[in-house]
Amino acid sequence: MNRPVTTLFMLSSVDGKISTGSEDSLDVDRDYPKIAGVREGLHQYYEIEQTTDLWSLNSGRVQEKLGVNEKAVPRKTPVSFVIIDNHHLKEGGVRYFCELSKRFVLVTSNKEHPAYHIKADNFSILYQEKLDLKSMLEILKKDFQCERITIQSGGTLNGIFLREKLFDYIDIVVAPVLVGGKDTSTLIDGESITSRGQLGKLRALELISCETLENSYIRLRYKVINRGCGED
Repeated sequence: MNRPVTTLFMLSSVDGKISTGSEDSLDVDRDYPKIAGVREGLHQYYEIEQTTDLWSLNSGRVQEKLGVNEKAVPRKTPVSFVIIDNHHLKEGGVRYFCELSKRFVLVTSNKEHPAYHIKADNFSILYQEKLDLKSMLEILKKDFQCERITIQSGGTLNGIFLREKLFDYIDIVVAPVLVGGKDTSTLIDGESITSRGQLGKLRALELISCETLENSYIRLRYKVINRGCGED
């Protein structure tokens, strides 16, 4: 395979929500610790997260919500980060990831991104006139020796990965909570199919494991069957 092996790793509610609401100020990292019955087992997600791939892909929008533009200088980690962003990361956020990452790759279609003002030995900018996830992954493997990468982006970007058959594995930690709300982000958002002729855009999953965690949390791991309806 001429791209890294990809794994979608997310924290989800039982009804598939990856946020607590539709406003950017609402976020599971900030809100779940405040909810009795949810906060008690939350640590398990972060503990599992520490065992994921040494390359991690995120979106600038998600990282802006987490406050990286204003965060203090972090301690260096062995993880390399890929951030897809056009305007959410400011100079402070870019410098944060330069300090945090073993290797930091920013993928952008914005030639005026503030990242162009920043120089660091471990920092690279991958410019794409239009976002092309398949090409991006191929470059990450060829030029940066990225063999495996964990995807932790928002529902819209996850939807693009799905439709382009770029997920290999799914690893979901399910929190014991129902969130609701049709405008609240889910694991997979983006464009809906509108006819049975598009059923080939769906992806079947093969269960690898179902693990019961503490405090009513569960972990579901799947292999993605990257064939669509009617494909052999």
